[in-house]
Amino acid sequence: MNLHTWLAFFAASWLISLSPGAGALSCMTAGLRYGFRRGAWNIFGLQLGVALLVLVVAVGLGAVLAASNLAFNAIKWAGVLYLVWLGVQQWRAEPRPPVAEEADAGPASRSALVLRGFLVNASNPKGIVFMLAVLPQFIDLQQPQAAQYAICAATLFFTDAVVMSGYTLLASRVLKALRDPAHIRATNRFFGGVFVAVGLLLAGFKRGVA
Repeated sequence: MNLHTWLAFFAASWLISLSPGAGALSCMTAGLRYGFRRGAWNIFGLQLGVALLVLVVAVGLGAVLAASNLAFNAIKWAGVLYLVWLGVQQWRAEPRPPVAEEADAGPASRSALVLRGFLVNASNPKGIVFMLAVLPQFIDLQQPQAAQYAICAATLFFTDAVVMSGYTLLASRVLKALRDPAHIRATNRFFGGVFVAVGLLLAGFKRGVA
């Protein structure tokens, strides 16, 4: 991959990362409930999900999943149900101010947040179709492809981690100023409703839409 191609992909990566979606929503809810330091584990999980999507496209499974009605719908509805479940959990969350450090147990544990972030990206068929449409355009088929996909993955990790950190920090610094339980409950229910709405939008996603 030459420098010109990488710079073009670097610019595209910022656009991909800045596009609002379930990942950004996941970061804001994690920042709201757990603070930035704890919410960073959700960001790490999101990057694992990105790694899986790049790998799926790199080994050719992306085209198979996009073409298979059964596989595509299975992933799509898994993603829909997961986002709706996250929305319900957020809606029902206790109206308490977020804290940056809690015991590693329950929904605030590091492993739970990593898994949450991973599933948000990994269960999104739109991400697979989008990667399938974008990534191959920057790959030189005359050169070793593994190294090029690795470079693209590293680039996506960087841009997405920066953007998702911004979302998490915004929520943890601004929204945590809320102390009134009624305001916190209203904020939780707002984000919970948005999660459900995103899930319902995903339900209508078609394979032909990138």
